[in-house]
Parts: sequence; structure tokens; C-alpha cells
Amino acid sequence: MMHFGIDLGGTKIELIALDEQGGERWRRRVPTPQGDYAGTLDAIAGLVEAAERALGATGSVGIGTPGAISPASGLMKNANSICLNGRPLQQDIEARLGRAVRMANDANCFALSEATDGAAAGAEVVFGVIVGTGCGAGVVVRGQVLTGPNAIAGEWGHNPLPWPQAHELPGPACYCGKHGCVETWLSGPGLAREFEAVVGQALDVPEIARRAAAGDARCEAALQRYEDRLARGLAQVINVLDPDAIVLGGGLSNLGRLYANVPSLWGRYVFSDAVQTRLLSPKHGDSSGVRGAAWLWNE
Repeated sequence: MMHFGIDLGGTKIELIALDEQGGERWRRRVPTPQGDYAGTLDAIAGLVEAAERALGATGSVGIGTPGAISPASGLMKNANSICLNGRPLQQDIEARLGRAVRMANDANCFALSEATDGAAAGAEVVFGVIVGTGCGAGVVVRGQVLTGPNAIAGEWGHNPLPWPQAHELPGPACYCGKHGCVETWLSGPGLAREFEAVVGQALDVPEIARRAAAGDARCEAALQRYEDRLARGLAQVINVLDPDAIVLGGGLSNLGRLYANVPSLWGRYVFSDAVQTRLLSPKHGDSSGVRGAAWLWNE
């Protein structure tokens, strides 16, 4: 039996086939049909059919999606691929494939991957954070994804930045309709926006990091501000959840300095005399989301 994991992204749909030991047996990606719900169903079904032809075996299917399935309606909600919202995505895919399908938010899949056979393997409570274009997160407890009655467990990015300084209020506008959400500060676009607002120059995150490493004082200061905000945001999680490990994913997880600097800062915000929580880089990198979707059948 193969475990097929599918990452339903805004620009690409990727399938990976894992064997029972987590070994990769097959992988393929196709462009996401933009704004085309029926085309998205066709693309997913086509990938599963291609995998089964190539491997000569059937597989369980897990799908990581933007947004989540509403427990109230059974329909998709909160997806930035808006053609999915209000649609019975799980039911439609199950009908196309003729089998049960498991689905979870893409950040939950990232957390499950790293908790199963990734950087946090063996940890009892894992908080997986994606800091990239946006800020998502997932919670895994004893190998099980925590979803919650509202299907929003881990929606860390849409809480206010904790312990805000005067100049951080009311905070940037967020697409959710509020101001000062963690996502507006700690996403890649949030870091770039803040740098431009303070310095008056537009640079992307890789360039800010490169210049900081070369000794640019303004870029170094921007990263130090970012690290303090990330420490505050994660300290609030530690105060509520007290996870054994926090794993970072997304583009900003490639900033190696975060893994030393942020834990050195978060102690001033955590309500404890010592902080044992580990901050970890992802073992599976960009493959964590699609691997976690496959492991939805192994929870």
C-alpha cells in the first residue's frame, strides 16, 4: 500500500507517493488551474491516476489544502484560492477517486510531517509554523493533528502581535479585516514592508539578509526587530500550549540566525523560569507539506 500525499497550492499541485517506511517512490507536480474548480478536480484525479499507473499499486490519498473544511457546513472556508471556498471539495474528490480521502490545512500537514519523521520526530507536542508569503501554523499532539471544533486550531497568524510597542499600534491592515495581525509583521511581505517603511528603500527578504550578513547596519537592525517580534509571537504560543518543539517552515525558515537568536530572546516573554522548548529547522524543507498530507492516513 502506498500513501499518496497531495499539496494543493495556489500555483502548483504536487503529489508524492510514500511507502510504509516513508521512502519516496514517485513525485510529480502540475500547475494549478487558476480560478478553475472543475479543472482543479481534474488535475488532482489525473495525478492520482498517473501515480497508480507508474507504481502498479493503489494508495491512500491525503490532501493538504489552503483554508479548511467548515465543520458547520462541510464546505471549504478561509482558502486564499478563492475558487475553493464554499465548495464541497472533499466530497467531490472522493466521488472522482471512488475512495475515502483525508484532508487538512497545509500548515497542519507541515506540522504532521515534521512530527512524524522530521525534525521533531518523537516530540509529544509540536507547533509547526510556516513563515513565508503568509503565516500559518499547525498543532500535533502525540502524532495527531489538532483541528478543533471550528477547524482553526493553530491559526496563529490571525492573532495580534503580543506586547506591542507604541509605534507598532494599531499595526498594518490585514486582509482578514483587522490590524496588527502576526501575519502582517512576520510574513516575508511583512518584513519587507516594515523595512521599506523604516528605511525608505524597497528590498526583498533575501537581499535584506544578504546585506545584513555583509555588515549593513540598517538591514541588521531590521532583522533584529523581526527576531524580537518572532520571539514575542512564539512566546505567547509557549505560554498557552507549552510545546516540546516549534518547527519553522516557509522561506524565512532559511534564515539560520533565527534558531539561536529567537530562543535567546523569548525567555523575557515566557512565563517560566526556564524555557525547554526547542526551535528547529525543518528536516524535509519544502517537501514537508506534501509528506504530511500522505501521513494523514498514518495518524
